[in-house]
Amino acid sequence: MRRRTVTAGNLEEILQVTAPAAAPEQAAAPAAAPAPREDHGLRTEFEFELPRGYVDEAGTLHRHGAMRLATARDELRPQIDLRVKENPAYLSVVLLSQVITRLGTITDVHAGIVERMYATDVAFLQDFYRRVNSEGHTRAAVTCPHCEGGFEVDLSGGRLGES
Repeated sequence: MRRRTVTAGNLEEILQVTAPAAAPEQAAAPAAAPAPREDHGLRTEFEFELPRGYVDEAGTLHRHGAMRLATARDELRPQIDLRVKENPAYLSVVLLSQVITRLGTITDVHAGIVERMYATDVAFLQDFYRRVNSEGHTRAAVTCPHCEGGFEVDLSGGRLGES
């Protein structure tokens, strides 16, 4: 059995070739306008605020952003990325760059941007990713170090005292 090496460049080609064929009635029908999306109450994008923030080449600080829910493709694509094969620790950089939809005024978030983030922000985003995709919310249970009272905080970036 021969193995085929897959690179990030030909992933789309392979996914198209291996995609299930369309039903005959769908193939014969003319392309219609897409049906309007229904709101099923599923939240797919979550706002966040970075602890430190990303500073771009112009010196602009970007702290607010948005992350969407990950798909199976998002989780599989980094597995065939050559950078991840060379260094498995790079997996989180590639994965985060795929699911972050906005960072301040930046809408094209790529691996190079995530690479240049401060370690505390990357750790925050990794935890945020896990919470959003595993638990479905951005709340965390915390304990006050002074009174030892327990309460919840929202990690999506609200300021203290805001509701």
